[in-house]
Amino acid sequence: MSVAEPREIVLFRHAKADWPPVSDHERPLAERGRMDAAVAGRKLADTAVTFDLALCSTSVRTRETWKLAVHELAHRPKTHYEERVYEASPGELIAVLNEIPDDVRNAILIGHNPGVHGLAEILAGDAEGDARQRMNRRGFPAAGFAVLTFDGTWKSLEPGVATLTDYWAPSE
Repeated sequence: MSVAEPREIVLFRHAKADWPPVSDHERPLAERGRMDAAVAGRKLADTAVTFDLALCSTSVRTRETWKLAVHELAHRPKTHYEERVYEASPGELIAVLNEIPDDVRNAILIGHNPGVHGLAEILAGDAEGDARQRMNRRGFPAAGFAVLTFDGTWKSLEPGVATLTDYWAPSE
């Protein structure tokens, strides 16, 4: 793939989690979360982005979210479960994304707030339509996602270089 071709990154927050008496890392999805994850998968399919790679936090709720969402996609990407995505700051998430090989054109990161929302805000130097206004108004609720495009290599991904092209939340 040419580095001149635009790349897309989708930042996907896990769906609504339950609160059983387990560690935070082991929290499963709530019933509503299971439904929202499947709906989010259908909305991801509507974006027509074909993912080459999925980077997913190792937490139970992110793995369950991805398992339900990916079934709605026409193409199942290679999935890498990455411990560093759990509880990561936007800067730590950028460091993880900077390691993506250049033969990967489009990727999805399934993670947690506040890191995912902060990352979307930091990367988006520009936005199309009302995507930024909707994201700012709604925040980044469970099962929400942002679609960003940028030019260059994954190593060149840094604050302000991307364009927020789409945003979706379950209540939209």
